[in-house]
Amino acid sequence: MMNSTPLANHGAGDPTAMTGPGRRLLLSLMAICFLAHFNRISMSVAGDLRLMEQYQISPTKMGTVYSAFLVTYTLFMIPAGWLIDRRGVRFSLEVVCFGSAIFVLLTGCVSLVAESSAVAFGALVVIRALMGITSAPLHPAAAKAVSVGIPVLRRSAANGLVTAAALLGVTATFVVFGALIDWLDWPAAFVVAALATAAIGALWRRWAIDEPLALVPPHPRFEERDRPILLRSLRATETVPGGERGCRSFVRRNKNLLLLTGSYGAAGYIQYLFFYWMHYYFENILGLDAQQSRFYSAAATLAMALGMALGGWLSDRLESLFGWRVARAGLAISAMTASSGLVLLGITSTEPLWTVTWLALAMGVLGLAEGPFWVTAVEVGGQRGGLSASILNTGGNVGGILAPVITPWLSDTLELGWQVGIAAGSGVCLLGAALWCGIDLTPPAPRTGQQPDEIR
Repeated sequence: MMNSTPLANHGAGDPTAMTGPGRRLLLSLMAICFLAHFNRISMSVAGDLRLMEQYQISPTKMGTVYSAFLVTYTLFMIPAGWLIDRRGVRFSLEVVCFGSAIFVLLTGCVSLVAESSAVAFGALVVIRALMGITSAPLHPAAAKAVSVGIPVLRRSAANGLVTAAALLGVTATFVVFGALIDWLDWPAAFVVAALATAAIGALWRRWAIDEPLALVPPHPRFEERDRPILLRSLRATETVPGGERGCRSFVRRNKNLLLLTGSYGAAGYIQYLFFYWMHYYFENILGLDAQQSRFYSAAATLAMALGMALGGWLSDRLESLFGWRVARAGLAISAMTASSGLVLLGITSTEPLWTVTWLALAMGVLGLAEGPFWVTAVEVGGQRGGLSASILNTGGNVGGILAPVITPWLSDTLELGWQVGIAAGSGVCLLGAALWCGIDLTPPAPRTGQQPDEIR
């Protein structure tokens, strides 16, 4: 393992500087998130194309295999935050990379031992559940790595690019992994994915930055009111010493984190509503053909990825000009409010093309808030930035778990119609925007004898 280089040596003093180590760090984080989500979705591609037919696994049982990953991934998110803060982002993302590589490889090896449907089903459930555990640090560790290795006024953009890479990984899986299965069959396709993941893990070991930021003088481009925010962001790069308070106490005394998590849960609700039900809505409610529905669903996902990248860049630009309130809260409130309105325009439109256009724009605009969410989550956590980001992601997953269930319940079970079911998501998104109004990143004045960089 190569020695880490303190960030102060490669541009930390300038909040706009982006040099070689930072670029390599960002590229490796994007690659990790791309492949992590590629590996996550590859199971559903293999299930549809081969596994359900080969082992006579019913759709319901196959859904259990998919859910095994999501359940353990969500349950172990908070312990993952503790790991990130205690062991650092380097070690945590090594767990993600090499853990994923091992369990993706084992997925391909199921064909060697499974002689019956029951054995194949049981093995896949166990393997996917264990993979969910090792994948839990992914996004919180990536967000904290950005705070460790990316200059202050590039962090929202970096977070936006990292999360956009995750969506690109999802989109690419259907084409790339499907082609691998057609070419090599499913066991070898998983082996190829495992080797690629291990290779990215090796790059991460070489390019990772795990040293705390040295405290540097505030840059002249920061106005006086924003200098404490710079110092707070520097504190967020430190690892937590022994004897820290528990998670419950940390959450209870951090109002900002509770509001931020609630807002991200609302964003997760509308995101997963689109991920799970837009293809169905386009094909079965609007009457589009299967090919059009797949194309428009992919277009909405790509629009969101583009919005994530653009929103992070825009947030950094706004912060250098107007401060954090406009750059973070203002952008997130505007994006979530606009997304809510675009959803309503989409479901009330009488022309299918306009419906698809408005809904794709809704996803793209919602993506603008992604970078501000993640960089703010790490900052409000201070030394516990990993735990804070993990709590944020747990909130997003909870919202994501609820949307696929509540939407059809409102639409079909209560017979209110799909317009009402989707409109409910619009309302949830608007509520999430309102929660940002209570978030305040301005730290209290220091106590007597306390230096500004000690504010938490």
